[in-house]
Amino acid sequence: MSILQDNTSSAAMERLDSVVERLCHPESLDKVWHCSARGMAMPSLDRLNEIMDRLRAALFPGYFGAARVWRESMRHHLAANLDSVYRLLAEQIQRGISFACKGEGESCQNCERNSRELALAFMDKLPDIRHKLAGDAQAGYEGDPAATSPGETIFCYPSMYTMVHHRIAHELYSLKVPLIPRIISEMAHSRTGIDIHPGATIGDDFFIDHGTGVVIGETCIIGNSCRLYQGVTLGALSFPKNADGTLTKGIPRHPILEDRVTVYAGATILGRVTVGRGAVIGGNVWITDDVPAGAKVTQERPS
Repeated sequence: MSILQDNTSSAAMERLDSVVERLCHPESLDKVWHCSARGMAMPSLDRLNEIMDRLRAALFPGYFGAARVWRESMRHHLAANLDSVYRLLAEQIQRGISFACKGEGESCQNCERNSRELALAFMDKLPDIRHKLAGDAQAGYEGDPAATSPGETIFCYPSMYTMVHHRIAHELYSLKVPLIPRIISEMAHSRTGIDIHPGATIGDDFFIDHGTGVVIGETCIIGNSCRLYQGVTLGALSFPKNADGTLTKGIPRHPILEDRVTVYAGATILGRVTVGRGAVIGGNVWITDDVPAGAKVTQERPS
């Protein structure tokens, strides 16, 4: 019996060795292998989740984090929390930079210092982020008759969970931090079904009712006091290509929504079109042209 087991084990090892050999072959490995500059590890999802948890507690004390936060000790509480955020974020930014870096030049030599400076520049934006999120919470309360308070939207609503991630990711994206903003956005996307690219610019007092299936593209510009419902797509109509056939990156290709635009469930707005101030886009409508201010666009009723 032991001889049979030994023979079986030997045969299995030979087959596994063959698998390893094929996976290490350059034809297979070169397409997928990645080594960050200076061998830096990839960003840590666990650490980024911790950063987001700490930032939520700092932005909304008493809702998240410690069960009870006394106003008298708020300064100490925030200072300790944000010190941890700064140190964790600087490391993750460095990992993101190393992921996108070729590992050459003076910037690589100063990567750690640059990462700390970017982390501090982001931290400086936290009061502005809180101000915007407070407006988003109020918009959710005022826009949903089922909401009992702005606090309920902060603690419970997928729109607010997503906007916390987006407001943070957008600031990091604006600072040109590689990779980290997209990871933070995808954390919210995977939990809520709301997909907002960190490059999208979203004004004050924004609310997504229900939310599932909403897509907002990278170059979208959304004004103040806009409201979307579930299943709305603000996407690109076409994808211009370079002479070599690759997609052209970074060009404006998504819609502009001016202030106080409402877009109802299932509507699709594609291309660099402008929806004018105060316009209302009805459910399941397909838009590829500009919409004037104050217009109401709905499906044609069957005759």
